[in-house]
Amino acid sequence: MFNFDMLLIFIGLLILIIGVLIGVAFLTLLERKVLGYIQIRKGPNKVGFWGIIQPFSDAIKLFTKEQTHPNFSNYLSYYFSPVMSFILSLLIWMLIPYMFNLISFNLGVLFFLCCTSLGVYTVMVAGWSSNSNYALLGGLRAVAQTISYEVSLALIFMSSIILIMDFNLMSFFIYQQTVWFIYIMIPLCLCWISSMLAETNRTPFDFAEGESELVSGFNIEYSSGGFALIFLAEYASILFMSLLFTIVYLGGYEMNLFFYLKLSFISFLFIWVRGTLPRYRYDKLMYLAWKGYLPVSLNFLILFLGFKIFLL
Repeated sequence: MFNFDMLLIFIGLLILIIGVLIGVAFLTLLERKVLGYIQIRKGPNKVGFWGIIQPFSDAIKLFTKEQTHPNFSNYLSYYFSPVMSFILSLLIWMLIPYMFNLISFNLGVLFFLCCTSLGVYTVMVAGWSSNSNYALLGGLRAVAQTISYEVSLALIFMSSIILIMDFNLMSFFIYQQTVWFIYIMIPLCLCWISSMLAETNRTPFDFAEGESELVSGFNIEYSSGGFALIFLAEYASILFMSLLFTIVYLGGYEMNLFFYLKLSFISFLFIWVRGTLPRYRYDKLMYLAWKGYLPVSLNFLILFLGFKIFLL
């Protein structure tokens, strides 16, 4: 019986991963379509009906290209850092709080923070092992940015955790049945959205790949499968951040269509921001993290701690 249960959990996780990969494929299509209409052009519309098969043709094209690597690169770490990045971004999805058949994490929030912290190393190793000055510079900038925003992200998260006093993501659903947390903590919620953008290296915080000065950033030397894996990892983390935002601030995990519409809207927000906002300046980005979000999140943390003690 135990073996059968384990097999069911394994099959469930496999289906979840396949679902995430298909979601990532169509998120890239949505991004290209939305950016096309924002810039008053069509976007992909030739491959299949409305360009619906475009993501799959892109994947085939990328994975069948020649795999190159620089002569002076540190080959093993160069080769495995995109793979590790991809595995970590899929590993976080094990947290999704299904009410059946999957793993239930009592310390889910800690697991999320550990996995996102490990993601920093893959970027750093990818930049360093290429043995290219541009890649190293892009990697260092990405690491500094990600570490800075992880601090504020964790502290913003702490305020919500103090309200529910639990690390399990299922508890957010129980506590938000009467009122969503977004109404209680709108300033924190806005800080969380921009921290999400910085954490996933998205516009307007995409300094890891600032084209004007760093060509393509830490992934400049990657081609074919390596580049595709970095790309997939980025979009998988975008989808997960949208899921997490919906769970923490927009009513928790529900088994209905409305939940997925909320998740899709937050994912759309990433694309909308990319289409409308110019890139930030790097020193202002750091200033924002340490002198903007850090004091705000700490003050809110103390406020909610006070509320909790007062109510107890």
